[in-house]
Amino acid sequence: MSTSSSSSASSAPTPGHGPVAVSATKPLGSLTVSPLSLGGNVFGWTADVATSFEVLDAFTGAGGNFIDTADAYSVFAPGNKGGESEAIIGDWHTARGNRSDLVIATKVGALPDRKGLSAANIKAAVDESLARLRTDHIDLYYTHYDDESVEVSEIISTLDDLVKAGKVREIGASNISPERLQESLDFSEREGLAKYVALQPHYNLVSRDTYEGPLRDIAARHGLGAMPYYGLASGFLTGKYRPGTDVDSARSGKAAAHLATERGRRVLAALDEVAARHNAEQATVALAWLAAQPTVTAPIASARTVAQLPALLALGTLPLTNEDLTLLTDASA
Repeated sequence: MSTSSSSSASSAPTPGHGPVAVSATKPLGSLTVSPLSLGGNVFGWTADVATSFEVLDAFTGAGGNFIDTADAYSVFAPGNKGGESEAIIGDWHTARGNRSDLVIATKVGALPDRKGLSAANIKAAVDESLARLRTDHIDLYYTHYDDESVEVSEIISTLDDLVKAGKVREIGASNISPERLQESLDFSEREGLAKYVALQPHYNLVSRDTYEGPLRDIAARHGLGAMPYYGLASGFLTGKYRPGTDVDSARSGKAAAHLATERGRRVLAALDEVAARHNAEQATVALAWLAAQPTVTAPIASARTVAQLPALLALGTLPLTNEDLTLLTDASA
């Protein structure tokens, strides 16, 4: 797809696009990040170029700096081949001249033409991502999915080479087993090589089982910051999915499936109760719960329109009480 800027995309940011200022930044290795990571999976998919620029303007206008993408975004959209999201982000920050203000995270290993984590593939993929992102460095580079056909030593050594070359500042892992994560961290420490500082797990109020346990324990022991993806369970935790209600969304099938589970209905009721107490939106409550969990640095959430951003940006300013947290945690057990 073309990522050439339309007139609305290339113009200056619209004043007042930052309706809610984000709260204090957080450390992540050598980086400093906003408490919300803006998901770029919608750019070039459900958000066209002009709308993507507007969302990015609004996010940074409110003080956000942490943007998450991947070389595989958005290969899942009809007619796309991957790399669309990176290219839009690259065009946007070039037009705005604000690259030094941003923390850009991208991933390697899932793009069909760049599948896997061999040394040769990672080295080729990073250069292609740098070109699409129109930058000389990637702030945080994740392995998108672990590739157990490749030895940990090869993956970490290759990522260390990228750090030494200045192409990557920090490294992270997503979709990795506790065993392989621990092996990777041990190898980095033993050999004095670049070490994962970030972990991107599937984690939210209706999907806790994969992360809570050995994976989170390892993250805690080694000081890894977790950036949960699907933080709003494909939109279910926004509260807009109700029995008998149709939602116009490309992810409505995944989200609506939670309505069929007892856990989903319990969580929705708890979200409603806490949101009413604080006069807040359910999405804000769900993200604030995530942000309060051990090891979590910045939940990832995407917005396909500017109107969806305020509820996401408010996560750091919602004062959930111990009673609120207990209610949500028990409902989601």
